[in-house]
Order: sequence, then C-alpha cells, then structure tokens
Amino acid sequence: MMNKELIAKRLEVLREEMRREHLSAFVFTTGDPHHSEYTAEHWKGREWISGFNGSAGTAVVTLKSAALWTDSRYFIAAEEQLKGTEYQLMKLKMPETPTVAQWIGSELADMDDKAVGIDGMTNGVAEVENLKSQLKQLGGITLHTAWDPLQRIWKDRPTVPLCPVEIQPMEYAGEEAASKLKRIRKALREKHADGMLVASLDDIAWTLNLRGNDIHCCPLFVSFLLIDTQSATLFIYKEKVGDEVKAYLAKLGVRMADYNQVKQGLKDYPEYNILMDPDEVCYTLRQAVTRPVVEAASPIPAMKAVKNEAEQNGFRLAMQRDGAALVKFLKWMEEQTIDGTMTELTVSDRLEQLRSEQPLYRGLSFDTISAYGPHGAIVHYEPTQETDVPLQRKSLLLIDSGAQYQNGTTDITRTLAFGELTEEERKVYTLVLKGHIQLQMLIFPKGASGTQLDAVARRDLWQHGYNFLHGTGHGVGSFLNVHEGPHQIRMEYVAQPLCEGMTVTDEPGIYLKDRFGVRIENTLLVVPAFQTECGTFLKFETLTLCPIDRRPIIREMMSAEEIDWLNQYHQMVYDRLAPILSEDEKTWLKTATKPL
Repeated sequence: MMNKELIAKRLEVLREEMRREHLSAFVFTTGDPHHSEYTAEHWKGREWISGFNGSAGTAVVTLKSAALWTDSRYFIAAEEQLKGTEYQLMKLKMPETPTVAQWIGSELADMDDKAVGIDGMTNGVAEVENLKSQLKQLGGITLHTAWDPLQRIWKDRPTVPLCPVEIQPMEYAGEEAASKLKRIRKALREKHADGMLVASLDDIAWTLNLRGNDIHCCPLFVSFLLIDTQSATLFIYKEKVGDEVKAYLAKLGVRMADYNQVKQGLKDYPEYNILMDPDEVCYTLRQAVTRPVVEAASPIPAMKAVKNEAEQNGFRLAMQRDGAALVKFLKWMEEQTIDGTMTELTVSDRLEQLRSEQPLYRGLSFDTISAYGPHGAIVHYEPTQETDVPLQRKSLLLIDSGAQYQNGTTDITRTLAFGELTEEERKVYTLVLKGHIQLQMLIFPKGASGTQLDAVARRDLWQHGYNFLHGTGHGVGSFLNVHEGPHQIRMEYVAQPLCEGMTVTDEPGIYLKDRFGVRIENTLLVVPAFQTECGTFLKFETLTLCPIDRRPIIREMMSAEEIDWLNQYHQMVYDRLAPILSEDEKTWLKTATKPL
C-alpha cells in the first residue's frame, strides 16, 4: 500500500507548481495519448498522485483539497487505499455524488484564480470539451490543456516502453493488412473523409497485423497510425522495429516516422480533410490539425469486433488449451489439504503456471482476481502480499482470470465452493447461474443491441431483490485487448448491434459487502440461429470450456430447461477437453461434468 506521507509530499510539490502556473485545480484522469484501458507505467499519473491503483478513476487536486471519483467496482478498494490521505472518495452513479465539474465549482467558488488544468495529450476530445463546457457554466472557470505537471515533479517517471514489434502470422490473423487498409479507406469514403488518425493501440495492431509487448497484459505497441488515400505513416520509436518488420511495412506501403513527430505529421497532412474520432483522439492532437476535421466514430472497432474464420477457429483452439489448464488447476485444487497453506496468491500463481505450459501461451490477459470469502465482494479485487488470506473449509472462492494465446484471448470466471455453505451463499450462486444460463440460451433478432439483451441475465436476480452495477458482457479481442468494443451487454444504452462473428462475455454477478461475491463467466461467439418471415435470428456459441461448480446449486430453483443446458454444456466440455488430458485428468473431469 502506498505511503500516505509520500502522497502528502507529492501533493505539496504539485501545488507549488500549480501556483507558478496560476492554476487553482488540476485534473488527473486514467489515460494515455491512446485512450487505452490499460496504460504503460509512464502514464499512470493518477495512481502516482493519489495512491489509488484501480483501472478507472479521476483525481482532482485543488490548492486546498483533493477528491477521487471511481465506479462501483472499486468503492471498497478505493476507500482502503485513500484512507489517511486528504482525498475524499466520490462514488460514481450514487445520487449524492457531485460531478467532477460541480465539485470543482464549489471548491473554487471563493478563489480569485478560477483556472483548471488538464493534460490535453492524455485526455480525449470529447472529455475535454465536455469538461470545458461544464466549467464555463459554473462561473466562467477556464480549462488549460497545454501543461503536464508530471514532467516536472515525477522525478523517477518510467520511460515509454520500447519492446520489439512482431508480425502476427496470417494463420491467426486471417486477413492481410493490405485488405484491412483497403476496407478502412472504403469506410472513410463513405463518411466523406480522405484519411484518419488511428490512436487506439489495439486498432493499430489489428490493422497492420502486428503485435507488441508495451502494455501490461495486452500484446500492443505504443504508436500512432496516420492513414490517407494512398499511403500510411506509423509514428513509432524506431528502435522497436527490427529488419523483418521494417521490410514488411515497406512492402505494405507504410512509412515510419518518430513517435514524437505525430503533431508535425498532422500539420503536414496532405489531404483535404481528416476523420478524428472524438472518443479516441486526444485533445492536443485534435488541436494540431490544420485541415477540416470530420468528427465521427472510427470504422475500425466495428470491423475488428467481427472475427473472421481464422480468428474464430483460433478462439476455439485457445479455449481448448485454456480449458485443459483450468481442469488441471481445478483437479489440483481438490487434491490440496485446506490447512492454511493454500492462499489466494498461491492459487493465482498455480493457475498462471499451468496456463504457461500450454502451446502458444503469451501471458495473462489481465491480472487474476483470486478473491476468497469477503474479498469476493470487491468486484476487481487482486490479492497482494498485504491482503492475501488463506482458504478455509467454508465460503466461496471467486476466480476471474484469462490468458493471451497467439491464436486467441480468454476470459473466464468460476466461483468455487469450500466446505459447507450458508443458505444465502447457495441461493445467490444459483440465481447468478440461472442468469448466466438464460443469456446463453437466448435467441434474438439481428439488429438487437446488448442493452436489449441485458435484462435476460438479470431477471431472476431482480425477482429476488439483487442487482449488479457492472456490465453483463464485453467483446474479447483476438490476441488483443481482453475488453473490446464497440458492442457491450449492459443496462446503460449501447447502440451497437450484436453481429454474427462477434465475441462477447456473459458474466452476471452479485457482491454482498463483508460476506462474499459470486460471478460466473463464459466467452461466447455470436452465430446464426435461423431465418423466418420475421427476419434473421442469432444465438450464442459457448467458447469457454471449463466445468461450472455444481456443489452450491439449489436444484429446486433451476428450471428443467436450465438443467438441460448445464448438462449439455458439461458434456461438450468433456468431449472437447478429454482428448488432450491425461487419464487421471479425464477421470476427474468425468465426475466434475456428470449430469445434475
């Protein structure tokens, strides 16, 4: 846990710099110049200044106060990490919580200098313009975007990573980069744009069929890609690019320029206009453009989300290998003596070790959540040496984990029973499982969005007075980001329809503070169902291959249809995994997948 005195010292130094710049507040968001979900250490300024290490949050520091906003996944963790500092925790989506702009307005009400700073290189156009508008309405507060205080005060700031770039083979990519560039240019013409700046790192990696290792748990490389009607320029630190990749890019017609020259590249851009996605491009680079700007969504995420045949097959093979590792892990877990030596961390480490032994394994797709008992109620809990606890013969262990294989990315959650469970634990587990199954059984019309499907996974939970505040499902990349859009399954409205070929997770959960948490997750593929006079209908193919713990289930709460689905799923798991398991492992799996 971060030293609270260290945070106090950093705030003191920051405020000295703010006074020199005549700023009364500074906003630190969780971001980099690429709008990434996971950022390289170099850009973790919000964590450095606050001590809060969650993947989502905004810290605001004024000359006299400080506050941090985060969502329900991190309420408990943030409360603990901010304890002893001057930061006030602001819980997003709670009725009593002010917005960032409202809080700044109240804090600056009696100040002469009503100027706020934010780094325009690490914040998107949409966020900056929205904040600027809100602050202006709150008494004419101005927003300055051209200053990064961390360049001065973060003395041991990590450098931008320089890991080598590699080519993703066609057997896994399934489409040549030249074909992807052609499709992108066609989509740009349909939007009346001559080119675009691609800032999203997974979009760049997908477009060029390249991968890297710059970002924790994500096979990406720090860069920008500027596409025009005839050519493209990759802005990247050139020491990252070996001779093979240089030759590959040259053959593809992609020039290289230094990463830090992207602003100059935009000034020299030769076409009449350029598309810039306000949700992806940072504010500073938007301001650097001298040509007319077409503000529209990038066409790349929707293309990337629909997996081609090679990618779909890669997912199936990756899930099979991942499933084999999970079976080995679950068998090992059952064979251990619960005597205080097996902890959240030893469980997490063992699972990572078993995955690493599988072919094409390239690392974790996110840090494993191994949460026992009350820790399971912390949605994105990650065990540390300070928080690690031993497993006991009671309660539930929630394990949310995933791996990067060169042919696919995995994401799975299982909640496991230890010893006798309470009636409440069994009831909640069964309700979550029912929601999980109901979504996977769903057949839905082409054109439906994830928001229209979301209530199916929540219905049984709602009927018993339970709900969860996170999304029910997200896209999964093909050896790319484990969280991928533009589609989602969630309560909040998301317009993007679920299309054939998209991957999406199914992960309802319930989290009861200081007691336990339950989440069950599979990764799914959207596939055709049938066609009628009313149109085309779609359904889900379950990609994840791993037994669901049957021990906590209250059978009487399950419908015959749900029991049938679970039995069929378990039969599929056995049939797909048995050929690559040892005899002992097959015997164990046969028991774990026997009909309910």
